[in-house]
Amino acid sequence: MTEQTSARDLFKTAYENRYTWDENFPGYSADVQLTQGDEVYTGRIRINRDLSVEVTGIEDEKVQESVYTQLRDIVTHRKRSQFEQSHGKNEFSLGKLDDSGAVEILVKGDAMGSNYKVRGTEICQVSRVMGRMAFVIDTHDSLDTGGGYVASRYDAVFRNPQTNEVIKVLKFQDFYEKFGNYYVMTKQIVEDYQQQERIKTEFNFSNIKLLEPAVV
Repeated sequence: MTEQTSARDLFKTAYENRYTWDENFPGYSADVQLTQGDEVYTGRIRINRDLSVEVTGIEDEKVQESVYTQLRDIVTHRKRSQFEQSHGKNEFSLGKLDDSGAVEILVKGDAMGSNYKVRGTEICQVSRVMGRMAFVIDTHDSLDTGGGYVASRYDAVFRNPQTNEVIKVLKFQDFYEKFGNYYVMTKQIVEDYQQQERIKTEFNFSNIKLLEPAVV
């Protein structure tokens, strides 16, 4: 039982060490510029207090959808959720220790078949199988905000779970700045490798302003 408990404790500590926005988060607005090759698109974005997302001013629907998806990902990672609510029913056990000092955390009971690696007090790998797609996300660098960590350089490898064939690789670099009491993404560079092709997409956020808290 001690191994089960320590695996749970290790993962819980790392899970609760992620940087998330608190209940007073007011939301923010920003200008966005998306660059892909020679193409440049500009618009406005808004993440509201309730963490809903708005994208305006981009005429190309696909590009607007791409920015919306990217913002939803940001919200997913910054949204605060209790460990017991997300993982309370799961069973955890320790796996192997790798050369970098990261330990595998094997999970039973997770609907998405997730396993993890924890290094120190950070989750440095997420591994999932979702239907016909398996992916592994490895975090290489992170930002210490003083109130939790944010992954700043990481990559995602997508495979066919039956054949183990690599379908695509995404490499991310994220940049953050503090506005008021909150860290907000100011830039993201995504490199997409598929079938010998490399596509680089850059999201730049400027004129970032926290929204005024609602008057009660």
